[in-house]
Amino acid sequence: MSSIADNIGSVTRRIQKATLKAGRDPGSVRLLAVSKTRQPDELRVAANAGQVAFGENYLQEALDKIEALKDLDQIEWHFIGPIQSNKTRQIAEMFAWVHSVDRLKIARRLSEQRPPGFPPLNLCLQVNINDEDSKSGCTLSELPELVDEIGDLPNVKLRGLMAIPDPDQSEADLRMSFRKLANTLRELKRASPEAGPMDTLSMGMSDDLEIAIAEGATWVRVGTALFGARPSKHSQS
Repeated sequence: MSSIADNIGSVTRRIQKATLKAGRDPGSVRLLAVSKTRQPDELRVAANAGQVAFGENYLQEALDKIEALKDLDQIEWHFIGPIQSNKTRQIAEMFAWVHSVDRLKIARRLSEQRPPGFPPLNLCLQVNINDEDSKSGCTLSELPELVDEIGDLPNVKLRGLMAIPDPDQSEADLRMSFRKLANTLRELKRASPEAGPMDTLSMGMSDDLEIAIAEGATWVRVGTALFGARPSKHSQS
């Protein structure tokens, strides 16, 4: 049975190979370890093996891990789950990135609640790229206005877009979903150059990271390939 450290090495090599194959600069794609339901000791092993960025979906679970691992200064915490309005203060205080902003109200609260002296909170707008009823995210038509409005907020930095395409699509359709998100980001950058760096595409997971990288991903969110299959039951706090 492979170890977490071995798995990190394997996934890192996959990312490097896919990046080179796509003709992109080495280091232009970062690995976000999706660590929901994982124990702090597993994250500690991953951090000691060189993993820096960890993505959490459930706030209370994440806060418990942040406390348990507070001695590891190198960890960069990303929030990637749905956001309730009453949870924004702790997210604004404890995370470096939020990948799952889908409306202005949430972005405004994160900006207002970011503590003084902290660097701007990096935001990605979550897009419901396949218009799935069961998925969170804003629509493509809502994006231009959201980008303009969030660009005016003082304590956040709009970095780009995130999507979770339907995994049951064919490979060709999945590729087109990733390409659609990448094209959308390029159009937004042209239309709103003052909105921020807009340099981030958070897309691709364990089974499809090569396709996502070929289409422009800068963050790939990987859980199973690093930590193994998730526990079958999880109670969200």
